[in-house]
Amino acid sequence: MAKDKKIRTAQPSAAQIMESMPDQETCFDRADKMKPCPIGHEGACCKHCYMGPCRLVGKDAETTAKGVCGATLPVVAARYMARMCAGGTAAHGDHGRDMAFTLLAVAEGHAKDFQVKDVRKLYRVAGDLNIEFEGRQVNDVARDVATKLIEDFSRQRGEVNLLSRAPKKTQERWKKYGIVPRGMDREVVEVMDRTTMGMDADADSILSAALRCSLANGWGGSMISTDITDILFGTPMPIKAEASLGIFTEEDVNIVVHGHEPSLAEMIVDVVQEPEMIAYAKTKGARGINLGGMCCTANEVLMRHGIPTAGGFTNQEPAIMTGLIDAFTVDVQCIIPAIVEVAKQFHTIVFTTSDKVRIPGATHISFDESKAKEQARQIVKAAIDNFPNRTKKGSHVTEKFPVIAGFSHEYIEYMQGGRWRASFRPLNDAIAAGRVRGVVGLAGCDNPRWPSTGIHKYLATELIKNDVLIVSTGCSSAACGGAGYLTPEMALENAGPGLREVCEAIGIPPILHLGACVDNSRILTIASAMAKEGGLSDEIGGMPAVGIAPEWITEKAIAIGMYFAASGVPCIFGGESPVKASKEVVRIMTDVWFERFKGALVFEPDPEKILAMALDYIDKARANLKLKKYEPGKFGTEKVLMDMAARREIEKAGRPHIGL
Repeated sequence: MAKDKKIRTAQPSAAQIMESMPDQETCFDRADKMKPCPIGHEGACCKHCYMGPCRLVGKDAETTAKGVCGATLPVVAARYMARMCAGGTAAHGDHGRDMAFTLLAVAEGHAKDFQVKDVRKLYRVAGDLNIEFEGRQVNDVARDVATKLIEDFSRQRGEVNLLSRAPKKTQERWKKYGIVPRGMDREVVEVMDRTTMGMDADADSILSAALRCSLANGWGGSMISTDITDILFGTPMPIKAEASLGIFTEEDVNIVVHGHEPSLAEMIVDVVQEPEMIAYAKTKGARGINLGGMCCTANEVLMRHGIPTAGGFTNQEPAIMTGLIDAFTVDVQCIIPAIVEVAKQFHTIVFTTSDKVRIPGATHISFDESKAKEQARQIVKAAIDNFPNRTKKGSHVTEKFPVIAGFSHEYIEYMQGGRWRASFRPLNDAIAAGRVRGVVGLAGCDNPRWPSTGIHKYLATELIKNDVLIVSTGCSSAACGGAGYLTPEMALENAGPGLREVCEAIGIPPILHLGACVDNSRILTIASAMAKEGGLSDEIGGMPAVGIAPEWITEKAIAIGMYFAASGVPCIFGGESPVKASKEVVRIMTDVWFERFKGALVFEPDPEKILAMALDYIDKARANLKLKKYEPGKFGTEKVLMDMAARREIEKAGRPHIGL
């Protein structure tokens, strides 16, 4: 799996495009040119004040090296990790905040183009927040829900509301070790305060503050975003779509929605289907309008509308290099600024739509919920007008893969028994009996410093061979989709015998697409439901479950890894540790956190070792829970899984709305 310079990406369509245009610079070229600083790469550099930067290096740096202020290497490394956590929490926190204010605007009648689409999900969230909803107007309930969730950002005392969803034993661990988050803004500010020069000088204390901050992300900002997005746009159910750069067509106007916040993208989905817009496109010589997604905005519109996905982070420049993109619309997070430079070589218009993201050379439209559909029409019309300006440059690919996406917590529960018998018991039983060895959350970015998406694909293949059910989010979902891995048929061809039997009985793929990176919060609620169901661990910690981010890039990934570790899930990140220089910090994040929370944050560059480590965590958890020892093809006695026909027989009422 070592990186070969000729192998830039494990995605054939992206590789074809880049090979056809070798002179066009991409993130892969910049990664080759830009070598990481070896001192900063291992967390041994501190530049938090102007007495530095201080480099804490040398044979005995762990015990003898000090910065000008006297900070030791463990303190410097812990500060670095904590600040990454704060940055990632701030990013997902702002995402959740924006969604909460959108819900409030809808409830108060200031965003006429939006409405509450999943009333049952609204009521479910209201119940979790102890808000009365029986006999009340929908928008009145929505206003109270939005108002209470907005409090989670600025609260100074108390605790984040949705922590109540976690198993009691998990909550007790948080209280015991003092990491119960208060308000998201409060925790981010405190981490930044603690890690300035002259403040906290205890590595364990600094990292505990980082865990508290990250929990405000997972059980606060990200979970708030997931819930509100479901309320406004619908709770996902399985839907069929397509993936890869082959989704773009020569005959149609091609528009890309990219980023993370789905509000404007939802309006664009509506507008491209308007008969007037389609007719206008035909007047410009186009057959119609083709909408595609990228990164997490892609996951949002994919799992609700079946909009095809063009891939993850590293596909931004290759997508424009097809020469087929008439408008490339971005909102927030993971936007490569260089897309504007690539677009100049073609005819593509790049639109920025958030006031938090400005890129010189892009056309800026400041998104306003009160004008959402009007602004969506402005973007779509500009794309149509740009269609006749296409050049003949670019490499057009046609390869596409089918995708089944949209497995929300609610639908996973429903599909195991129908409306009246919905539960996680069948999955728990399958794990206890050894049919399913365990569960892995496969998440995170695709990184140009590796053969991009290659490690995702390797681990996905090997894990399901070993009877491990995968739940995927973010760019990992895009990597699996672009490889053709998100279909039930894939289970028949590649999954181990136990997992294959379970997938066939329930009617699911061996890799369940859960959504965007904020939707890692769905994994938390699924794990909590499994714990409450019984038969396995009575808390999230101790479950035969592991999180893996094989090609992580962002601070958001660090924050996600930390909130899973604090919640009791061992997490393995690909690549060298960003705090490798300090053995003490590594020990805290592995041994100490595992003892306290049954979770850990481990870094490993070798994909084969990542696989072995994940299976070892799972098997040891099985042993500690006294579950049947996993043996391929040898299963215990458990309740018979109902197949789809049996469930339909039970479910006479028809397919339900799954908000409750």
